[in-house]
Amino acid sequence: MEVLHIGSDHAGYQLKMLLVGELEKLGWKINDHGSHSRESCDYPLVAHPLCNAIAQDGSMGILICGTGIGMSIAANRHPEIRAALCTTELHARLARRHNDANVLCLGARITGDELALAITVAFLESKFEGGRHQRRIDEINTAK
Repeated sequence: MEVLHIGSDHAGYQLKMLLVGELEKLGWKINDHGSHSRESCDYPLVAHPLCNAIAQDGSMGILICGTGIGMSIAANRHPEIRAALCTTELHARLARRHNDANVLCLGARITGDELALAITVAFLESKFEGGRHQRRIDEINTAK
């Protein structure tokens, strides 16, 4: 059973809880980094610990806030993280296949529940293709 890290701010809490339930049914072991209620909280305080955990164990994660933008920006501050804000299943598949994204970002106020679940499944089922895409990942990793 693979570990999947998940976290949200208050705006993403409801969607996070829906995804946790569905992903557990699919056999994922979930490590929930918060928030644990709809009480207002700051998204970087969730994003940073989640990204640190992924950097340590090499797994994947999902971050959710109102638009997905704040979580995406916070996550991509970590050199080991390639976070992708996805609004379609195609975005999710290509983020994994071509960019080896390891964090999916979702906007709970932008994306409906059923679409968010479909995007999540597409992200988790897709695999990095390597090849010419690996060269580009290596080029990203050498940026200063």
